Amino acid sequence: MQRMSDSMHVFDRAAVRRHRDRAAATIGGVADILNDAASRLLDRLDDTTRRFTAALDVGGRGIVAPLLRARGIPTLACDLSPLMAAGAGAPCAVADEEALPFAPASFDLIVASLSLHWVNDLPGALIQLRHALRPDGLLLASLPALGTLAELRRALTATEAALRGGAAPRVSPFPDLRDCAGLLQRAGFALPVADAEEIAVLYADPLRLLRDLRHAGEANAVVLRDRRPPPRDLFPAAVAALPEQDGRVRATLRLAILTGWAPGPDQPQSLRPGSAKHSLAEALRAPPPEQG
Repeated sequence: MQRMSDSMHVFDRAAVRRHRDRAAATIGGVADILNDAASRLLDRLDDTTRRFTAALDVGGRGIVAPLLRARGIPTLACDLSPLMAAGAGAPCAVADEEALPFAPASFDLIVASLSLHWVNDLPGALIQLRHALRPDGLLLASLPALGTLAELRRALTATEAALRGGAAPRVSPFPDLRDCAGLLQRAGFALPVADAEEIAVLYADPLRLLRDLRHAGEANAVVLRDRRPPPRDLFPAAVAALPEQDGRVRATLRLAILTGWAPGPDQPQSLRPGSAKHSLAEALRAPPPEQG
């Protein structure tokens, strides 16, 4: 396998695995938020008449696989973290999103809820997911998009600059929603659609926002993160600077909801790259069954 170029090596995957292993014991503390995000994504299944028989849950943190199984869809859960994979229940597998072990055409549905934003080569991961889908199989994915945790990013940057005269990256970079449908097309998906949904969470205790991120396995894994201990006042001062709403601080999760179909012989043809204009209802309408 060709070595990933340094320009694409944004995230420390070993750190991502450690964070998710550690979070396996605390994920219940943020289950409500993760369940909200997963339910918004899986609601798209209600807009298609297709009946799925083999699903893959990629990094659903023990939330997605049970929801799919409750819909009667046989589901294999996988995760970079062995402990997190086990939390989804059997059947489960340990798998790296950057090097998926699944044979081509293994699934007719793949769901990746808030699990692809720590991948260095997102187009490459999407191509692998497409290969794992059967013709006319459906991908549902959600990613934190640009604007997610914007309040926290600004507060941390300004506070650290004041304390140290400079700031290291402490919040992961997120893709722009405008680029997401193009990423699906680039990966070879048909009828790509990218929609946005926003989840706002209010915290009476601002420091709980930081604890929730850690409990979800979302601690900083950027390669260029500052390895030095942070200034003692950094996080208390940063969360104190967050904007308030009704006496609470607000954290914004802006989701990019991605849908795309693996190409099939009877599907309508997609528009040229960058010009996808299909409606969500049209994209989720099950393609005609393959004849033969």
